[in-house]
Amino acid sequence: MIFSLGIAFRQFVKKQGFFYKNAVLLLLLLALQQSSNAQKQKGKLADKPVFSDPVFDGAADPIIVWNKAEKKWFMFYTNRRAKASGLDGVTWVHGTRIGIAESSDGASWKYRDTANINFRPTADYTHWAPDVFEHRGVYHMFLTYVPGVFTDWNHPREILHLTSNDLLNWDYKSTLKLATDKVIDASVYQLPDGTWRIWYNNEKDRKSIYYADSKDLENWELKGKAVGDRGGEGPKVFKWKGKYWMLVDNWAGMSFYYSDDLTKWTKQPDRVLELPGKGKDDQAIGGHADVVVNGDRAYVYYFTHPGRVSKPFTDGFETRRSVIQVAELEYSNGVITVDRDKPAYVKLDKKETNKRK
Repeated sequence: MIFSLGIAFRQFVKKQGFFYKNAVLLLLLLALQQSSNAQKQKGKLADKPVFSDPVFDGAADPIIVWNKAEKKWFMFYTNRRAKASGLDGVTWVHGTRIGIAESSDGASWKYRDTANINFRPTADYTHWAPDVFEHRGVYHMFLTYVPGVFTDWNHPREILHLTSNDLLNWDYKSTLKLATDKVIDASVYQLPDGTWRIWYNNEKDRKSIYYADSKDLENWELKGKAVGDRGGEGPKVFKWKGKYWMLVDNWAGMSFYYSDDLTKWTKQPDRVLELPGKGKDDQAIGGHADVVVNGDRAYVYYFTHPGRVSKPFTDGFETRRSVIQVAELEYSNGVITVDRDKPAYVKLDKKETNKRK
């Protein structure tokens, strides 16, 4: 098309007596403008990394939701205490609060605040990996809660249900009765019949993914194991390209499973975000992610530990530090792939994003 325009334009300028080289320059400018307009249609080029926490430099486990009142996107994340000194063992991964970042476009984010979780039965406590969504005008959070700050992993954890009207202040509703007293990482999705299903990590069964059903988001009926072929955490369930998908963090990249009924799951052969990328702070494996579906496009927001580029690694700030990255999912022949080195142009439409059914 541009070539045909060039011939016509050349004939025109010869008739008018213009210099040909000026005509070529104008044609190039036209082509650049067309290219720029095409990029705008794709969205805004995302920052790399897309977010770094300014408080502890330990952002992980992101989840993204639209704030209706403020007309902007909120990112909730586990704020690991990477900058804190004198913390033994895994204490730095405990005592964490849920951070909030905000964005007008999903491509550039800035720190906003810490979520005010109104549930503090003990002086020391830990908050991990929330799942957040809106339903009938109310925001719901399913949050992993640890009753203390510990140097190891040998302690109970449970999942709480909280609600909010503004995404900042959260009121306690209930503690879910699930398979064991060591459960983490909720992912909640509404089934076609209007009931709800929660997937979570049962740490006592080789960190398998279990699930339970509810009619009201309060009372849950245990169903059993959903996925258990390999240990994993941070399940994320979503619908895209006519299928249901579950993304699970295997600590060696992440695995996609697909389903037609949200019950029977088939695993994709190859993991994603396992091989190192080339971009800033993106050389380590991708972990615990959110997938934001926006119409026909979908984006994966994942976290990396930039200092963990080889094993074994020495524990310290550089290997504790974590950032959030984003990439666009690609779909071909029934398989999802992720090219983490491909520039991510993010375009989010609140009407098409974060549907839970």
